[in-house]
Amino acid sequence: MSTEAYRAKHEITIVGDEAPAPFMTFQATCFPSEILREVLQAGFSAPTPIQAQSWPIALKGRDIVAVAKTGSGKTLGYLLPGFILLKRLQHNSREGPTVLVLSPTRELATQIQDEAIKFGKSSRISSTCLYGGAPKGPQLRELDRGADIVVATPGRLNDILEMNRVSLRQVSYLVLDEADRMLDMGFEPQIRKIVKQIPPRRQTLMYTATWPKEVRKIASDLLVNPIQVNIGNTDQLVANKSITQHVEVISHLSEKSRRLDQILRSQDRGSKVIIFCSTKRMCDQLARNLSRDYGASAIHGDKSQAERDSVLSDFRSGRCPILVATDVAARGLDIKDIRVVVNYDFPTGVEDYVHRIGRTGRAGATGDAFTFFGDQDSKYASDLVKILEGANQSVPPQLKEMAARGGYGGRSRRWASSDDSYGGQGYGARRSNDNFNNSSFGNQAGGGSSFHSSTGGSQFGDTPSFRGSYDNSNRNNQTGDNAGFPPSSSNNQSGDGLSFHERFYGSRGGDQNKTSNDGFRARSRSPPSKAVGVSNW
Repeated sequence: MSTEAYRAKHEITIVGDEAPAPFMTFQATCFPSEILREVLQAGFSAPTPIQAQSWPIALKGRDIVAVAKTGSGKTLGYLLPGFILLKRLQHNSREGPTVLVLSPTRELATQIQDEAIKFGKSSRISSTCLYGGAPKGPQLRELDRGADIVVATPGRLNDILEMNRVSLRQVSYLVLDEADRMLDMGFEPQIRKIVKQIPPRRQTLMYTATWPKEVRKIASDLLVNPIQVNIGNTDQLVANKSITQHVEVISHLSEKSRRLDQILRSQDRGSKVIIFCSTKRMCDQLARNLSRDYGASAIHGDKSQAERDSVLSDFRSGRCPILVATDVAARGLDIKDIRVVVNYDFPTGVEDYVHRIGRTGRAGATGDAFTFFGDQDSKYASDLVKILEGANQSVPPQLKEMAARGGYGGRSRRWASSDDSYGGQGYGARRSNDNFNNSSFGNQAGGGSSFHSSTGGSQFGDTPSFRGSYDNSNRNNQTGDNAGFPPSSSNNQSGDGLSFHERFYGSRGGDQNKTSNDGFRARSRSPPSKAVGVSNW
């Protein structure tokens, strides 16, 4: 197949000069035999489109912006070229990492670490994972032993940098994974602080599921003459076409319960199912009810880290095949054999809907998504119809009527400067959608971030926190999932006293947008380094 035909078939578009042709087979990559052996043993028959196009660009030493949906194979897309560079440079791992991967959540970071260990073991590549919500001691000991690759959440890495326990002077290969979500969560100040400690002569790769203006801004600051690789239409929010979407307009709670039972009974015994709810209370209630007939567990922001690890372990292994979750599991959860996703409650926007259903149909597999849609969700009807039509799915007549009658669609949050489901930057503390690394379950040292400043205030988990007196005196009074609020002159920030406009829009355009870019455009503008020769392996 010609380069043009391959790119057209897989909806690959390139922005930038001198982009090399994609590697359509693993043999075309000329990767070392030990890496190819690991890849083939994992059951992969051919590179995914994002891998096929990003590998040759990365091996030439070019910066990359890759825009592709979750579950598209992005992790190996940046890890394997990093392995090649590691072996060529042969840095002393005790003096700091050569490859640094930044991730928005602990869950995603540990999954990246698992892939780095799995595919780098035969090449004797060492890696460690730094994240909040866990003791620093074991992580520091791993750093002391030496790590070629460090996978980290921005908050925890900043904590360890301030302790002078890790050096980034050797980092030659920087990856920002799920960059859009890191910015949604308010991590931009932390990212910029980290990048200042990395040599400007580096290779930078940014992977993102969406391409809003905030991501474009930080890409222009941190990358030099990048080649942008788009998989699919980046100007339109689209769902994975491998997922069959079933939307059912349901008005009564009792009907939801009855229909959920029918769906679960129709699945093969032991099939993995995720059920998404809007509140922690409903998660616990559903999990208790379903445990009578099925193995079900709940996961949300009030669960301790140990509880969440245990629940996810049981779900992965199949010991507990049904997971009931808030949006803590909507992104970053990469379990390839999930058969069905059920939206018991519709989320607060179609972008979250797309990420939720994306937990199935991963790595080339197919899946089913069932969504219960009520009158209270009518403002999303128009946007949902567009998503269904864009993925060639059937649209229920009731949903079409709802959209035509008055489903104004609601403002899509795709281009919003903050995603209140994850960073606590929008709604007040009584918001029900929580971040996977939410701090409400206790004081979690490290891994945190301040909404306004990377140094202000105490930091918990990987969730943005407050600065100043509110963080010190009032954090125990937070009753909801999110630990953050919009800026306000009042310390009475329970969320009840704020208007909807203030709660939702109050934090946008805040201090983080005023961050100085000094030092980020001063990188060397020398021509890209020559291709990494695999003969140097």
